[in-house]
Amino acid sequence: MAVEVVDPANRRALIEFVRMPWRVYRYDNHWVAPIVVDHLQFLRPEKNPFFSHADGVYFLLRDAKGRAQGRIAITIDHAYEEFHGEKMGAFGFFETVKDYAVAKELLNAGEQWLRERGIEVMRGPLSFSTNHECGLLIEGFNEDPVIMMPYNPPYYKDFLERYGFTKAKDLYAYWFEIWRDVPSQVLNLAEKLQKRYGFKIRKANVRRFNEELERFITVYNDAWEANWGFVPLKREEVVHMAKRLKPLVVPDLALIAEKADGEPVAVSLSLPDYNQVFKRMKGSLFPLGIFKFYLYSRHITQGRLVALGVRKAFRNKGLELLLSLHSLEAGRKRGYHGGELSWTLEDNHAINSFIEKLGGRLYKRYRIYEMTLKASPRNEMP
Repeated sequence: MAVEVVDPANRRALIEFVRMPWRVYRYDNHWVAPIVVDHLQFLRPEKNPFFSHADGVYFLLRDAKGRAQGRIAITIDHAYEEFHGEKMGAFGFFETVKDYAVAKELLNAGEQWLRERGIEVMRGPLSFSTNHECGLLIEGFNEDPVIMMPYNPPYYKDFLERYGFTKAKDLYAYWFEIWRDVPSQVLNLAEKLQKRYGFKIRKANVRRFNEELERFITVYNDAWEANWGFVPLKREEVVHMAKRLKPLVVPDLALIAEKADGEPVAVSLSLPDYNQVFKRMKGSLFPLGIFKFYLYSRHITQGRLVALGVRKAFRNKGLELLLSLHSLEAGRKRGYHGGELSWTLEDNHAINSFIEKLGGRLYKRYRIYEMTLKASPRNEMP
């Protein structure tokens, strides 16, 4: 076996890196293939503003016959280091056939690359940070992943722990039955809070997209600042994310809470679960992908609440409850039977308790692992 560095400027090599998971999941009915064109853009440093403050490398491992058997991306986010004062390197886009030797070689290559750059902690899966797709699925393998959430075989957990990784943090995903009645006391509380504080909750105006982005940035970097693993989003990163998401955003599911003077105080973003569409497209937009996308999008039956944040100065005023109820109602109007709220931190007891009282059921668990880097790579481990 041989590990090689993938040049992201080499389109053919990068396509092979993106398509490597097809070898892992070809018989897995729950896996949803990524849209190849989108992943190519995300992984190219000149196209993704994340790399304006980060360095990275992509590794691909081949067997003796030249067939790709595994891959991994390794990154150093200097914005994270500046914000947290920790020399941390991340691994992500981790995929391997069911062979520990493959996983070990990939992780060795990533560890060596990070140690050479003075990194002290290796953490992941982070593809590329907590602002992106992150976590390893450890519970809930009997369900398809929803949009922008990871999926992996159960043996990945064993491989990472065998290598020496330990738990850093678990992430929770909750499921809502949209048509389930909200407890009357919760509705009464929401009505009282609305009357007391008078916040205006409105759907996003896609015709004023840039202005709405500024409101989102204002809330996001304030609301999530104290969260574990948080990295402030730069404006160019938000713009890049927004361009990727804009074709997927439904105004009724993108909500902004404001004071009477228009000052943004909280935001909520839910998305239709386009994984129900992407699963049928098998990673391709061509030749009929765009047509299939719009055709299949009409039959989506569930959604995902991706983000809900309240600025620190406006907490404990019921905004989480009001935005959640508005999102549930929007899902009902679209005919959804259910939806996922993900992810939350395992030790965010206040928000997890709130979700459960609202009717959410913990149904999936993800884990972010970490390992202190030693003086030499782990080539001797069995």
